[in-house]
Amino acid sequence: MSYCSAIETMTGDRKALHKAYHDHLYGFPIHDDNELFCRLVLEINQAGLSWETILKKEATFRKAYDNFDLIKVAAYTEADRERLMADPGIIRNKLKINAAIENAKTILELQKQHGSFEKWLELHHPKTKEEWVKLFKKTFRFTGGEIVNEFLMSIGFLPGAHTADCKIYHEILKTDPLWQKLG
Repeated sequence: MSYCSAIETMTGDRKALHKAYHDHLYGFPIHDDNELFCRLVLEINQAGLSWETILKKEATFRKAYDNFDLIKVAAYTEADRERLMADPGIIRNKLKINAAIENAKTILELQKQHGSFEKWLELHHPKTKEEWVKLFKKTFRFTGGEIVNEFLMSIGFLPGAHTADCKIYHEILKTDPLWQKLG
């Protein structure tokens, strides 16, 4: 069952939470490097958990990680790592926390070399999922196949976020996502 149709089977707060993400964020291109970093961190933290858990914690993730300000996160110290490990509002996994900090540093380097994280992503477009995974594993920490696939689908670089019969699919087409240019 697709995410688009699964949401229709949900009720109450659960449906509202997923519908807000599905209808306004999932699959839409992101042009702000801090927000791209945010999505990458959230996707990394989802590994082994449900997306619903991450959606419920997004606000506390934003607070804990200084609204995903790349410069601030890249400068985190051991005291910040300890603060994050003690924060019940996020996923307290040392590997995921370290990945967020190290990936922020990597993105700052990519910005220096290419102007922005987004431009670095565009430079490597188009790639197959497998090629993207290889590139991400070489470049970033804690980025396996499912994380890379969901990250790239969620920001409009790979197709598959929505089914063709979903009304949001047609809204995303209007944004000219890069996956449309795969051929």
